Amino acid sequence: MKNKYSDLIEKTFEFPTEEFSTNSNGELLFKNISLMDLVKKHGTPVQFSFLPKISENIQQAKQWFEKAFLDQDYRGKYHYCYCTKSSHFKYVIKECLKNDVHIETSSAYDLAIIKRLAENQEIKRNRFIICNGFKTEQYIDNIIELIELGFENLYVVIDNTKEFEHIKNRTNKKIKLGIRIASEEEPKFGFYTSRLGIGYKDIVPFYEDHIKENSNIELKMLHFFINTGIRDTAYYWNELRKCLNVYVQLKNICTSLDSLNIGGGFPIKKNLNFKYDYAYMVREIVNQIKTKCSSKNIDDPHIFTEFGSYTVGESGFTVYKIIHQKKQNDREKWNMIDGSFMTTLPDSWAINERFILLPLNNWHGGYERVLLGGLTCDSDDYYNSEQHVNAIYLPEFSKDYPLYIGFFNTGAYQESLSGQGGIKHCLIPSPKKILLYKNKQGEIIDEVFAEEQPAEDMMKILGY
Repeated sequence: MKNKYSDLIEKTFEFPTEEFSTNSNGELLFKNISLMDLVKKHGTPVQFSFLPKISENIQQAKQWFEKAFLDQDYRGKYHYCYCTKSSHFKYVIKECLKNDVHIETSSAYDLAIIKRLAENQEIKRNRFIICNGFKTEQYIDNIIELIELGFENLYVVIDNTKEFEHIKNRTNKKIKLGIRIASEEEPKFGFYTSRLGIGYKDIVPFYEDHIKENSNIELKMLHFFINTGIRDTAYYWNELRKCLNVYVQLKNICTSLDSLNIGGGFPIKKNLNFKYDYAYMVREIVNQIKTKCSSKNIDDPHIFTEFGSYTVGESGFTVYKIIHQKKQNDREKWNMIDGSFMTTLPDSWAINERFILLPLNNWHGGYERVLLGGLTCDSDDYYNSEQHVNAIYLPEFSKDYPLYIGFFNTGAYQESLSGQGGIKHCLIPSPKKILLYKNKQGEIIDEVFAEEQPAEDMMKILGY
């Protein structure tokens, strides 16, 4: 009778996968790395960043676009931008820059990072810097500072018409402008139109009335982004076609316009059954743009993307230890972790996000249905289902053989939302942070980026 946890996984998924496998001891391997060896060395709770995955995903996307361009004789260029709000950590941005990518920013202090990188000669001033988001006075001040410092390819993407009034005449240097389209949202949203950007019908009049005669401003980019991401749905293709209609209208009256930014939105794996045809989606997007522009005798625009979650999401994972099993009634078994979902995986609490969840050990034992509880005293600090099924099954709890579990593909947004250090609910500390990368010999190196947050750090912030 097949009643081991490994049997359950093999019946449910195509396992092993390119990332995951197990050894003869019933322990999980990630990219052939023994996770239990890392846990024995570093303890739990612990967050890992596997940096080679960042480069792997960037290069894969570049290859998809390169092939689509070649197949369709597309004459524009492709520019991969990293969306910094997904993870601002320097080790992430350094890994991205190894792959000749450009940067998309969202706020004033994002540009402080760009300035520091330039001062350290880690980024050249001819990189594309795409400045998105609502422009506060500080954000605009920092934009002007970088333009004055010689960032020749800094594009200011206008989010609303008032921003243009604030930024014009602030420098004698040429300001390169983008306009963000306010796309219409899917019916399931509580609003009809994105709060970000300018309405489809208002963009051409805005250009003619305000930008066209301003010799200090050069419109270079039209920016398009769908909140639900790049998906093969009638809704996505309809919004893209509406965007292309605006692009060709603008191009007919604005010769400097030469770039189309389709934003981010590539999905990442949230369960082992994940299927998504990236190459097809890229090919079809390029085809739609090419077909529309050819029909209007317009040059193929340069295509920009701003992938954030896709870039960094699959590089991160978080490991906990099951420290206690609590039976609340005849049916419910609560496995308590040595951390908190609310404070380390905030999306699991705030938007009911689900990640790949796998045990690190005890795969050869039996399994049971459980609920997972965090350490805070909040009733919302729990995790109770997976993407593919409304339940969690893990190896049976044993006091003699402690169980460790890992949440995978958590590298985007989780640390930004929860904050590294700082004050968290119930004063749960930030966990230890480990970087995984390869040395010149191809060996995996594990480097401590940050130890678990000490109590003294919290006391200082709280004024004690």
